[in-house]
This record gives sequence, C-alpha cells and structure tokens, in this order.
Amino acid sequence: MKKGFTMLEMIIVVCILSILFLLTIPNIQNVINIVDDKGCQALVKVVDAAIMEYKLQYDEYPSDIIDLVNAGLLSEQQTKCSNNKAIYIGDGQAYAQ
Repeated sequence: MKKGFTMLEMIIVVCILSILFLLTIPNIQNVINIVDDKGCQALVKVVDAAIMEYKLQYDEYPSDIIDLVNAGLLSEQQTKCSNNKAIYIGDGQAYAQ
C-alpha cells in the first residue's frame, strides 16, 4: 500500500482551513479599526501638545493646524489620521473629524 493522503482527506483539510480563515477575517478587520482609532487618538494628543507649545511661543492659540505646520511644530503627515480623519483645531484643542 502506498503512503500518502487521499484526495478526500486533502479536500477535508482544505475546507477546514478555509473555514477557519473566513472566521478570522472579521476579527482582523475589527482589530485594524481599533488600531486606527487608537492611533488617531494618539495623534490628537500630539497636536494638543503642539498647540500648547505654540501658545508658549506666540502667546496665542493657533487658528488652524496649518499654523502649527508653518511654525515647524508638526509635519504635513501629522495633519491627518491613518483612517482618513482630518484633525482640526477648535477652542485651543485638537479634534479628529
């Protein structure tokens, strides 16, 4: 008798693996969304710190996030979150929209 797997055994294994893979996809999407939200919250805190530094340097709050970029306190990449939410400044605080 030859050693090896039959075609039926291989099909069963492939089916089980594909079912497991399909069950993990929604969890992976949820984790990606949570990571994006947490990253955006962290970026808002960075912008808040830049606002405070701007206030200390110029004795006034910035009117727009571009003021922070022009002052060299933020880079262009730090004006948007990875989940495409824009960061704006209102009442001396940063918010993600």
